[in-house]
Amino acid sequence: MASKASIAGHPVHPMLIPFPLALWVTSFVVDILFYFLRHPTLLVVAKFMIAAGCIGALAAAVPGIIDWLSIKNGDVKKVANWHARLNITALVVFAISLFLRMGSYSHLVGRKLTIPFLLSLFGVILIAISGWLGGELVFRYGMGTTPRGEKS
Repeated sequence: MASKASIAGHPVHPMLIPFPLALWVTSFVVDILFYFLRHPTLLVVAKFMIAAGCIGALAAAVPGIIDWLSIKNGDVKKVANWHARLNITALVVFAISLFLRMGSYSHLVGRKLTIPFLLSLFGVILIAISGWLGGELVFRYGMGTTPRGEKS
């Protein structure tokens, strides 16, 4: 099924999703590095990566929603619904992690990073599962692809 949100026949959603995925996973890796190195700059880097990942996720969601609205097949819609739910949940989880890292609100967690770190871990697990479901949508159901012989 060809994507409704595409540029020159190429779906936009898969062009944008690598950014939040890479930023959020890297922010988690930076969190792990902080626990070993204790360098405060790493906290700032992780915070900016989470924020940029949230912005990237919102940007990727727009063409994703456009494509989601065009799904007619019930089985595909079920997978797409879970993909969307997990992505929305991951966005909220990372946004809460970011919120709790901000100086003004860090007192809510006793100025410790345990809860934001665990939230980021949970968020990475969510996007891994959601990414697998996104692969199911493309490789099993042909979402975002144009069948041979059909013009985009």
